[in-house]
Amino acid sequence: MYRKNAWNKYASKEEVFAFAEGYKKFISFGKTERLVVKESIPMLEEKGFVNGEKVSSVKAGDKIYFINKNKNICAFIVGKKPVIEGLRILGAHIDSPRLDLKENPFYENHDLAYGDTHYYGVVKKYQWVTIPLALHGVVIKKDGTTVDVNIGEDPNDPIVGITDLLIHLAADQMQKPAAKVIEGEGLDISLGSIPVKEGEKESVKAGVLAILKEKYGIEEEDFISAEIEVTPAGPARDYGLDRSMVAGYGHDDRSCAYTSLKAILDTEDPEFTSCCILVDKEEIGSVGATGAQSLFFENAVAKLLCLQGSKAPVFDTRICFEHSKMLSSDVSAGFDPLYPQVHEAKNAAYFGQGLVFNKYLGRGGKGGSNDANPEYYAWIRHIMDEGNINWQSAEIGKIDVGGGGTIAYILGNYNMDVIDAGIPVHNMHAPMEIVSKVDVYEAYLGYKTFLIAK
Repeated sequence: MYRKNAWNKYASKEEVFAFAEGYKKFISFGKTERLVVKESIPMLEEKGFVNGEKVSSVKAGDKIYFINKNKNICAFIVGKKPVIEGLRILGAHIDSPRLDLKENPFYENHDLAYGDTHYYGVVKKYQWVTIPLALHGVVIKKDGTTVDVNIGEDPNDPIVGITDLLIHLAADQMQKPAAKVIEGEGLDISLGSIPVKEGEKESVKAGVLAILKEKYGIEEEDFISAEIEVTPAGPARDYGLDRSMVAGYGHDDRSCAYTSLKAILDTEDPEFTSCCILVDKEEIGSVGATGAQSLFFENAVAKLLCLQGSKAPVFDTRICFEHSKMLSSDVSAGFDPLYPQVHEAKNAAYFGQGLVFNKYLGRGGKGGSNDANPEYYAWIRHIMDEGNINWQSAEIGKIDVGGGGTIAYILGNYNMDVIDAGIPVHNMHAPMEIVSKVDVYEAYLGYKTFLIAK
């Protein structure tokens, strides 16, 4: 019923392609949560947003943001109605599956230096071998100094990687199930092969550490208090001979983060207070101080209410949430014609057909799902159709084949209306994911429509 190709809306594809250029730059730089937050701040400030910790009051039309531990950011445009009457919230996550360096990562084996990693999120481990990898993150020294690390993105940088067994010797390996072809402890990155001194123990490792000390002023023990993420190296690129798609790392969920951020940046004078919140840790359950289950968002709204004069911000936050509406901006599984057996075709998300609404996700019998109320879904249908937004409805695969989760249920626990809304993705959780440019653009338009809806 809702199957129509969004490309047909555009006689000229220029506006879609132009929007995609900004998106490609965003995800090419924003390989980590910290980098996305770092990238978002100047975008917000250019549009008049100010740090909420530096203001003493707000009125309708004011724009503020809050940051949490450099890995979450929450932006508001104060609406014409009082904040307590509810928010229009776009919520996305900015973490993606990756490899993390362990606290004691460095070792040498047969004149080769390695970095020991621990994978983050649900991944097909075999997809991470034999590809160019980069190092991103921070090292915090004992004196509190923060050292930013970025190796592998500049064309003049070296890259790192994970080796695989040559096919000539892989007879036994090829008999293993895919989950065991590469073990978690086998995802160690190659770092170097030149010894510092002949005959000296761990001389190659010493050479690598010497390079890091010279470039960054850091010692081996500093990596105990570090956060170094190993990501695919290189920029996002056009995909397909017609350039209709984008190949890159982290579409899940930075495609929705970018479109949510752009939507609030391009919104003016909303009726209800607009909000865009970008969070961490979704890929491992939204836990911890920077995940959606933390009190950061709740505290940010309480601060906003205080700035508007609330005398009981904790209670008023609860009332505000009950009156709020949210799009859990997260991606969906795109129907892949090469693997039709895992999809139920009439309830699948298709490339080129726009913004995807998932009434529920979860596993099996909707386990762990938000399951949006039909009254809210009907309102969503109305505003999207009124806004001429290409949209579709979907589930993630056949029942009992798989499933997935988002942050939707967490905000639903506050008794607000929430539904998942994102774009279809191919190769989800792989080092190179694929999205359609027109779906990205329709998501942006749909999110903007949502923020200004009454």
